[in-house]
Amino acid sequence: MFVKTIDFSKFTSIKIGPKVDVLVIEKDDVIPKDRYLVGHGNNLLISPNPPLLMMLGDDFDFIKIEDDYLYVGCATPTGRLISFAKKHDLSGFEFISKLPGSIGGMVAMNAGVKEYEIFNILESIRINNEWIEAKAIEHGYRFAKLNGIATEVKFRIKKGFSKELLNTLLSLRNNQPKFPSAGSLFKNPPNEFAGKLIEDVGLKGKQIGGMAWSEMHANFLVNKGNGIFEDAITLINLAKKLVLEQYNIALKEEVKIL
Repeated sequence: MFVKTIDFSKFTSIKIGPKVDVLVIEKDDVIPKDRYLVGHGNNLLISPNPPLLMMLGDDFDFIKIEDDYLYVGCATPTGRLISFAKKHDLSGFEFISKLPGSIGGMVAMNAGVKEYEIFNILESIRINNEWIEAKAIEHGYRFAKLNGIATEVKFRIKKGFSKELLNTLLSLRNNQPKFPSAGSLFKNPPNEFAGKLIEDVGLKGKQIGGMAWSEMHANFLVNKGNGIFEDAITLINLAKKLVLEQYNIALKEEVKIL
């Protein structure tokens, strides 16, 4: 393992955060228990004083086929996996084209699009150097209780990559803002849409400093330039307060705030 200084204002998709020394984990390292694991920074809002951080190094960026299974390291970018699936005609991975970041990040939050979720296709996950069947891990809408550090995942191979499904899912990106963001800020409450709730309480387009609730999709908190953590948190707390007061619905963050 080694230490790497990361400027989170450049590393994260929302372009907010300080420069932090992050511990990079390599193969066969003993993974510390006193640090928080970050992926590729696409669902992350870093405060000026985050906890101790670590990330998986290049040893965990791999894709390989053995027998009827596909093995993928958790540091592997989602874009690399979707390209591999296209090339090898593998079914079930089409929805990943919609999602940036790393495979580990997807697993940690059971990422997905509509009814497509990563746990739907997972066979097992290597957690703390032990293979655990995905069905034995508690998971649900945008969460998974891994109870450890995931370093590798395993899928059963199915043939038949669908370009039609890929194009359908890609079309859903047309309503996503172009400004830097961390993706959907809140999880959708049962039978509701977080973006509509934020819009209905009058916050769509609301801006404080360089941060704003997007005018294109109200559940995206966007950085319009020089946005800072404090302004982001103010807007997040305001949305939670107004939605709770007006609809008695407690919004829960999908973005990880550290």
